[in-house]
Amino acid sequence: MKVILLQDVEGLGKKYEVKEVKAGHARNFLLPQNLAKAATRQALKWLAEQKEVIEKQAEEDLKKAQELASQLDGLELNIVVKVGDEGQLFESINSQKIAEKLKEAGFDVKKTQIKLEEPIKELGEFPVSISLNHNLEAEIKLIVTEENSEKKIEEE
Repeated sequence: MKVILLQDVEGLGKKYEVKEVKAGHARNFLLPQNLAKAATRQALKWLAEQKEVIEKQAEEDLKKAQELASQLDGLELNIVVKVGDEGQLFESINSQKIAEKLKEAGFDVKKTQIKLEEPIKELGEFPVSISLNHNLEAEIKLIVTEENSEKKIEEE
């Protein structure tokens, strides 16, 4: 019996694949649990429509990811932190802080997308790579500056 898988089924196939299975397996397991439906003409027509919708959605996602990558690439992001007398940072800059700063700047980037080998613990400029959907990458320049640096300059 031919069926259309409605979900990924381990050992059988992926969602929206048409598979040949034994009638008993389909009748007793796949169909009652809504893991598949019979591959009738009408169901196959529905499957073709679903694949078109998925393709269009994938194209839109790719365009959005490309647009985000072009906007992020070369962006300079400034993070101001408190610094002690010895020049040490009171807090390290991790991917969570970078994601929050990017969100403030209007970019929807998750902390898991930010590739940071280890938290930044000093002042300066650092290249940070951001991994986006569809294997796209963007690189931003993170500038870590000292809080109240203007006040210290005025005092001298």
